[in-house]
Amino acid sequence: MEYKFLSSLDLPSELKNLTYNEKYDLCCEIRTKIIETVSKNGGHLASNLGAVELTLALHSVFNSPEDKIVFDVGHQSYAHKLLTGRFDKFNTLRQNGGLSGFTRPSESEHDPAVSGHSSNSISVALGLAQAMKLKGDSHHAIAVIGDGALTGGLAYEGLNNAGRSGANIIVVLNYNEMSISKNVGGIAKYLSELRTKDSYKKTKSLTKRFLDAIPFVGDSIKRTISASKEGLKEELLHCTIFEDLGFDFIGPINGHNVEELEAAFVSAQKINGPVLVQVNTVKGYGYMPAEVQPGEYHGVPSFNIETGEKPAVDETFADHFGKTLAEMARKDDRICAITAAMKYGSGLNHFDGELKKRLFDVGIAEEHAVCFAAGLAKEGMLPVFSVYSSFLQRCYDELIHDVAIEGLHVVLAIGNAGIVGEDGETHQGLFDVPFLGTIPNVTVYSPSSFTELELCLNQAIYRDNGLVCVRFPKGADVALNECRCDYEHNRNGSDTLLISYGKEYESVLGAANELKADTLKLVKIMPVNDEVYSIISKYKNVFFFEESSRSGSVGQMLKTHRNDIMHYAVDGFVPSMKICEAKDLYKLTQDRIIEEVRNHI
Repeated sequence: MEYKFLSSLDLPSELKNLTYNEKYDLCCEIRTKIIETVSKNGGHLASNLGAVELTLALHSVFNSPEDKIVFDVGHQSYAHKLLTGRFDKFNTLRQNGGLSGFTRPSESEHDPAVSGHSSNSISVALGLAQAMKLKGDSHHAIAVIGDGALTGGLAYEGLNNAGRSGANIIVVLNYNEMSISKNVGGIAKYLSELRTKDSYKKTKSLTKRFLDAIPFVGDSIKRTISASKEGLKEELLHCTIFEDLGFDFIGPINGHNVEELEAAFVSAQKINGPVLVQVNTVKGYGYMPAEVQPGEYHGVPSFNIETGEKPAVDETFADHFGKTLAEMARKDDRICAITAAMKYGSGLNHFDGELKKRLFDVGIAEEHAVCFAAGLAKEGMLPVFSVYSSFLQRCYDELIHDVAIEGLHVVLAIGNAGIVGEDGETHQGLFDVPFLGTIPNVTVYSPSSFTELELCLNQAIYRDNGLVCVRFPKGADVALNECRCDYEHNRNGSDTLLISYGKEYESVLGAANELKADTLKLVKIMPVNDEVYSIISKYKNVFFFEESSRSGSVGQMLKTHRNDIMHYAVDGFVPSMKICEAKDLYKLTQDRIIEEVRNHI
């Protein structure tokens, strides 16, 4: 397709010169480019398609980068990238050395903050706004946040502080009734009801015109109502929760009408102080498969544009976990499953039928999920919280304070553990092992196959006590030999031992077979069985390979007992690249393992 505007305009500066018809044509180009690129590279589709007009209107009214636009999560920032000079590089989206699928300041001056996790945008934008205020800069900081992110408590900490700040902060609430799974809870219901109401600005205008039409008494009534704290605001304007927090409220606005959006943003720009603009959008707008199934097209692999068909995928670890837990729950009514707006990604969509009453979707609120699990455990339930490794990072305090100190029996099913690929730095599952290792009396399993996953889950729920974690990787099963939930030592009569755990053991085993080396597969990685130390002590050469941040890792712990272990792990943050590329970079592929072992023995 020929991209008339995207390929020729100096964006975002020349955006202001376009007519509305031209802007709508540009929106069509943006959608086409997003669909075309994501169909090849994979990525976040529905969320980006729903935010095209919204993003274009923001850049039409405000002046980035002087005005700071902070996208919550950043998974809806593709239009923003195309409107800020990244069209020529857009084909590299989510590729090694290419554009990130999220916002990154290292990528563009138009990205004021790193974004990949939910609910932080208001706090970040407020910090930017206050700093500009202190410097005498009258520009605005704009937080673009979805209603799904408003299920996260951090968003309310930001709103509470921002509403009384007096800073030039504008919160754009993108309301589409979705996060990844369907939104849940009281806030979702409140916003849904608010969506159906006319803007209070419109109500105020109509009321004023009505009173102006009444001879003699109209002005008097207007003065009386304006003077009454309980009058116009309570009876006619229906004050929102956001006004109670100190925001001027504008909306709801049609999020696919550029004229209405620009008018709303111009009004917000003129207000000196905090403003919240509610914008109603359709997730997946403009591409029918994504409109019909926005959850299914939230994050996608490559797909057929014409049909929307995605390639068939093998059963994943998350799916197998969900099926296994559901089967256990049918036999034991104490088992409760918890998800933080990730029912499908965590495999808990298999909690259907009679099990639905024991599936708790708490929204994007991981900290609350852990505390909630603690409460369930206190009353004799068996709570299992299924959460991605990168999102578990938010729960560190609650794991210590609300679970571990009391020794409560809570099970964590930690998905996407290890290197996850193109989502980049904010989503790699490389830090759960180091931070879980600092919690007293924690037990952590890292199965390498579906069978081991079943064994470890049963062990975690019925035999272990306290905080127990079962971590598993992104992707599908591989054909590995099985073992009990502890360790497996395979001997070839070698004086060289290769050690690993989880899915990384597949690469280690393949290398060991070619090298004729012995292997040690850890399944329970915390605490490590004392026999493991005894086994390690008998070898001349010991190599340890793991998909974990090096600092605080299992390998580092083993090195305190034998410091000559050759340890291969991840240093720093892993940017967007395929899993195989990242593993090659950190010498964790089968070929690199063979190369390293041969170089050191």
